[in-house]
Amino acid sequence: MKKFNIRKVLDGLTASSSSASPQPGNRENDTIQENLQSEHFQLCKTVRHGFPYQPSAMAFDPVQKILAIGTQSGALRLFGRAGVECYCQHESGSAVIQLQFLINEGALVSALADDSIHLWNLRQKLPAVLHSLKFNRERITFLHLPFQSKWLYVGTERGNIHIVNVESFTLSGYVIMWNKAIELSSKTHPGPVVHISDNPMDEGKLLIGFECGIVVLWDLRTKKADYRYNYDEAIHSVAWHHEGKQFVCSHSDGTLTIWNIRTPAKPAQIITPHGKQPKDGKKPEPCKPILKVEYKTTRAGDPFMVLSGGLSYDTVGRRACLTVMHGKSTAVLEMDYPIVDFLTLCETPYPNDFQEPYAVVILLEKDLVVIDLAQIGYPIFENPYPLTLHESPVTCCEYFADCPAELIPAFYSVGSRQKRQGYSKKEWPVSGGNWGQGTQSYPEIIITGHADGSIKFWDASAIMLQVLYKLKTAKVFEKARSKEDKPSTDIVDEDPFAIQMLSWCPESRMLCVAGVSAHVIIYRFSKQEVTTEVVQLLEVRMPYELNDVDSPEAAGEQTPAVSTPGASSSPQTALPPVQTHPSTSSNSSDGPRDNVPCLKVRCSPLKQSPGYQVDLVVQLLWVSGEPPQQITSLALNSAYGLVVFGNSNGLAVVDYFQKTLLMNVGVQELHGSADPFQRQPRSPRKARQPSGGGGLCDANDGSNAAEDRCKSPTSAKMSRKLSTIPDQKQDSAAERIHRRRSVPHKKRVCCIKSTAEASRSPAKSPIFRNLSAPEFYAKDSSFSRSRSSSVTSLEREAREVISSFHFSETMGRKGEAVAGPSLWVGTSQGNMLVLPLTVPPSSDLRMQQAPAVSFGGAVTRLKGGVLTMATLDSVGAPLLPPYEVWYDPNLPDEREEKDRWKRRRPATPPGGQEGAAETHYIVLCSEKQAEVLVLPSQNSVFKHNITEASFVLRADVVQMPAGSCIACFCANGHIMALSLPSLRPLLDVNYLPLTDMRIARTFCFSNLGQALYLTSPTEIQRMTYSQETCDNLQEMLCELFTPVETPEAPNRGFFKGLFGGGAQSLDREDLFGEVAAGKASRSLAQHIPGPGGMEGMKGAASGVVGELARTRMALDERGQKLGELEERTAAMMASADSFSKHAHDMMLKYKDKKWYQL
Repeated sequence: MKKFNIRKVLDGLTASSSSASPQPGNRENDTIQENLQSEHFQLCKTVRHGFPYQPSAMAFDPVQKILAIGTQSGALRLFGRAGVECYCQHESGSAVIQLQFLINEGALVSALADDSIHLWNLRQKLPAVLHSLKFNRERITFLHLPFQSKWLYVGTERGNIHIVNVESFTLSGYVIMWNKAIELSSKTHPGPVVHISDNPMDEGKLLIGFECGIVVLWDLRTKKADYRYNYDEAIHSVAWHHEGKQFVCSHSDGTLTIWNIRTPAKPAQIITPHGKQPKDGKKPEPCKPILKVEYKTTRAGDPFMVLSGGLSYDTVGRRACLTVMHGKSTAVLEMDYPIVDFLTLCETPYPNDFQEPYAVVILLEKDLVVIDLAQIGYPIFENPYPLTLHESPVTCCEYFADCPAELIPAFYSVGSRQKRQGYSKKEWPVSGGNWGQGTQSYPEIIITGHADGSIKFWDASAIMLQVLYKLKTAKVFEKARSKEDKPSTDIVDEDPFAIQMLSWCPESRMLCVAGVSAHVIIYRFSKQEVTTEVVQLLEVRMPYELNDVDSPEAAGEQTPAVSTPGASSSPQTALPPVQTHPSTSSNSSDGPRDNVPCLKVRCSPLKQSPGYQVDLVVQLLWVSGEPPQQITSLALNSAYGLVVFGNSNGLAVVDYFQKTLLMNVGVQELHGSADPFQRQPRSPRKARQPSGGGGLCDANDGSNAAEDRCKSPTSAKMSRKLSTIPDQKQDSAAERIHRRRSVPHKKRVCCIKSTAEASRSPAKSPIFRNLSAPEFYAKDSSFSRSRSSSVTSLEREAREVISSFHFSETMGRKGEAVAGPSLWVGTSQGNMLVLPLTVPPSSDLRMQQAPAVSFGGAVTRLKGGVLTMATLDSVGAPLLPPYEVWYDPNLPDEREEKDRWKRRRPATPPGGQEGAAETHYIVLCSEKQAEVLVLPSQNSVFKHNITEASFVLRADVVQMPAGSCIACFCANGHIMALSLPSLRPLLDVNYLPLTDMRIARTFCFSNLGQALYLTSPTEIQRMTYSQETCDNLQEMLCELFTPVETPEAPNRGFFKGLFGGGAQSLDREDLFGEVAAGKASRSLAQHIPGPGGMEGMKGAASGVVGELARTRMALDERGQKLGELEERTAAMMASADSFSKHAHDMMLKYKDKKWYQL
């Protein structure tokens, strides 16, 4: 029977209901064939990168070389060699308190804070829980699983120890009760169990540590305590010497006590590693608790004692330290963050052999450090994992799939020079697992912007992540040498260099960055190192809004000359009066700030390493005491040489070839008199406070504002709904353009030119005026928005903000027959406007003439703010904007050659008939709707309501292998895909509800069905909505478990075997099995079968070829062992024959002799 597919039926119904009625000019749509169907889409998580957020436990498999980290949210992260990572999650979400590997068995036991233990199967690519055991009456405090044992010891808060069979996950009837372990004369409860371990030389002796300071050596066979060791201070951890004759305890007063097991009366030695030793022989002053100690021996030298904590109380403010005591030397290693846990890595997994430690893995709250114990000075290993993602909080994120192939090698070549020196020369010790065998081979790059102004480029190909290159944008600005030099705290309390958004052209490698201090930096990529004598600077005074004019300011400024909207093709600018000295409004501490940027660009020469180098800095200025508004949208086009950015005041178009401002216009002036939509009136303006005005955080809110900004700041792209924008007052429509030049006395040259004049005669020389450089600058408060009055919130909602841009080569004007350059503008009120561009046709003319920008008027209006736009050709394929081929700007010969090859993608699809009218489609997506218009008629051909109850947070037009679509992420957690151009729903999955602004700020889609978001402050979660990727995911994922032979047990030696001095084994089955110990109480714990039972069986046999290879390897190993066994048997038989012969000869020799003849 044929399977009925409801999705296809729904596709047809929704397509018919969502499509607009046919328009007269949309006959072309009938010929467009869409290949994308619902079957091409499936949503699933792929891999998680970054440092585990809020780590709480750690374990290491010394044979498989796999590291496991548990977190407070119940997550498990497993790490192997570089590129081998795995993420899994406990369903309960409770904190992981301890982890224990079944060494070389491909399994892991986890204990959670909800008193449950779980057995994970690591032999499959997606680990799953096989068994769970939930304790009902007791709280779990400690786990211990002996090497090569199936019996797990579980210590509880009541002081009891229960034993679990890890194969069946059932409780044994054997229980060690606290009242039997301690002395009968003791009147107090010993507290929770804080340590369990068996004697390395005798598995029948169990060492139990109680919190109060009592340690008990328990005999498992006789079920009674052999020795009890008492100390006055609480115990935190215990560690054995490998010979089993001594153990060491760490205590809450900063002391270490070393005990001989046969002398329980007093410690053999008491050590206070960081305590001051009094001369009169008194007890040292107490120190901070030693939270953990490990005691590791070496065959050739002194043992290592590694401990955390124990510092003196007088070291106030000192960072967390790890202490390594080796012989007479003591090394104190300071850490950047508090220590969560540490493990000493040893050569052998056997506890009764010399440990031979070679490294220490230190898990910090926000980092993972591994130190090399074998080298002098204990250098650290270079970490191969992408754990520096949160080095500074992530403020924005972009994802680019299917990039040009030469980009990753180029970034790697310049980024390799940035690596630190002084690392250990040895290889990374966590080296287990194998990479996946996926066929996905296209390059992927992730770009992250950070709160300190840095930008990181990551290689994300083949579901791995590796940092390629780091750019520090803060180098462009002056550093504050003292507190007095810092910008005023009434604007931005901290992180004035934080990255707000970025625009990147992969083909030309041009990068444009917008920061929170209302600055835009344009970068070019070069492989040559240069020294820039003077940083090119363009200062922009954003225009006012028409209804903002209350009265001329009293600071000496003239009343501005305002051009009538719609009277000319571009706005006229009024020239400010000539100033021979700085005005009081600019530089007086009593008057309002004016013409002052938020940051000060450095005046000294800037040495720029290979990589991204500054081409131009654009800064918005204060206007009459009002700080510049945050930048809400940004776009770059390398073929036109243009950068455009906008905010709540308007938009500005910058020509970065000629370092000039082409347009600076307010939002209402964009509409002009031809505005077809009614404008919402604004509420009356409130008097601003002298401390910095509404919308800005005062000094008392500094910490909260900083925390909100760094941890989960609202993205500028989110400002349509999720952020609020403070009202600001402007006093002039003129823009003042300042370019920094090499003039005497560091004077700034002010170039003021009408944009209308610039568009008509771009080759004319500008007017220059000399102005002194302002002395004051301030920070912007783009992320700090704290005004809460109802009037202000209504005002913010009503104010129109520039929300998106799109460069395209299409018909910009209605009825236009020929495609040409144009800029499409979307606003927060759903308006879409077009600005046709006139760009010189050749590269030589482009360097001499500036493009002209004109008004094309409003095109349409949607519900909600416009998020994204794209252009399609007549067959529905994406019409990508033109770009410039990359050249090295510091190599003149290459520049001249490349300038002739500025390539533009054809606007007409190949095979089109000559003389036929061109037809394009413009795709729009807002917070509520998606619409497709046909060009040049600008008629609506398709319209679809995406959501009514919620709103879209992120939307991107992406390319899939079978076609293009719109991918949307809504605030209610739904991820949707719409076909193009018909806007048929192809995917609608309730994936992730918006629980944190961080997700909204960082969620982004990319081509070929890839997406990502910041799932925690330190981790990136990648996902796919492609069916093809989901089908291949199993092959792409890495393997954690690889067949490795367990090392041989240490040789007991002849005399130890003869006299019984070696390690004594224990048949735990005889003690803990159901026959000997009986059954445990059913009410004590509940067994829960895990979901990974059958999945584990399937995952273990993920591939026939791999399974055959493993079987062959196992057979080879078995054959080799059988051959060795046969050789040993033959040798033993020969030895026995020889012994028999000698014994027979001896018997014949003394057969007939008497005893006195011997």
